[in-house]
Amino acid sequence: MASTSTRTLRLLSLLQSRRYWPGAELAGRLQVSPRTLRRDIDRLRELGYPVQAQRGVEGGYQLAAGAALPPLMIDDTEAVALAIGLQAAAQGTVEDIAESSVRALAKVVQIMPASWGSAGQPSVDPGVLTTVALACRDSERLRFSYTAADGQHTGRQVEPHRLVLLGRRWYLVGYDLTRHDWRSFRLDRLSAPRGTGTRFRPRKLPAADAAAFVRAGIDNVIAVYDVEVLVHAPAAAVRQRIGRWAEVQDIDATRCRVRMTADSLDWPTMALGAIGADFHVVSPPELLDQVHHWGRRFSQANLTP
Repeated sequence: MASTSTRTLRLLSLLQSRRYWPGAELAGRLQVSPRTLRRDIDRLRELGYPVQAQRGVEGGYQLAAGAALPPLMIDDTEAVALAIGLQAAAQGTVEDIAESSVRALAKVVQIMPASWGSAGQPSVDPGVLTTVALACRDSERLRFSYTAADGQHTGRQVEPHRLVLLGRRWYLVGYDLTRHDWRSFRLDRLSAPRGTGTRFRPRKLPAADAAAFVRAGIDNVIAVYDVEVLVHAPAAAVRQRIGRWAEVQDIDATRCRVRMTADSLDWPTMALGAIGADFHVVSPPELLDQVHHWGRRFSQANLTP
């Protein structure tokens, strides 16, 4: 059995990773008896963590809102700044950072101070981002309002599966209980999400992963631009840079083919610049014009005296 201090830290990590844990399952994860688990819970409470308990056969534990943040030892203002910083990172395009930031934000938001609700106006609405992230994590059904591309407003009830960052947009992949099918929803068109309190058993996604599902949906919509580029760099290196948002195919050890769809050429231009390798545009010809235009603008940049 792990030492008491090690087990306590493990218990805290588990409580932060999910909104609610049945007591028997939590004890099983820690490989301890229910009695030992209760002692460990009491130890966390002594350290300042407000752990709530639900009694009965189906009883369990969860972290309550409003905790201080030991062992980080940061004040309320710093906690709000931390959450806003995580939201900014969640909008980034650095591989593996954005979604990790959402997961971290989902942990932090459980114990945010009361001032969080009135803290500024960050570029991503925390009420949308964190509610959706927590619902995905906890397998909790969501209700929200959604605005389609044609401007039509509808109410949706969804079993959320995963948040996906594709291009510069966040998507929610979930099973639509009204339409009885899988759907992807752009987060910038989603408003007033709220958990229903109803848990669900996750369904099998009809795709290799959530990102593939979103890409397939985008491909089924008439895109303004179908981009194809030959890049003078190994496919593995290119996938590491932009594989989350583009299809990368091997040509040989030093070259690969990149395909993506977009409703604007700005994003493909930025993505190709981020690769850091020479490339040749196959299509569309407008992309080559834009690359040359951006190149002229960048070449004219100078330092302000």
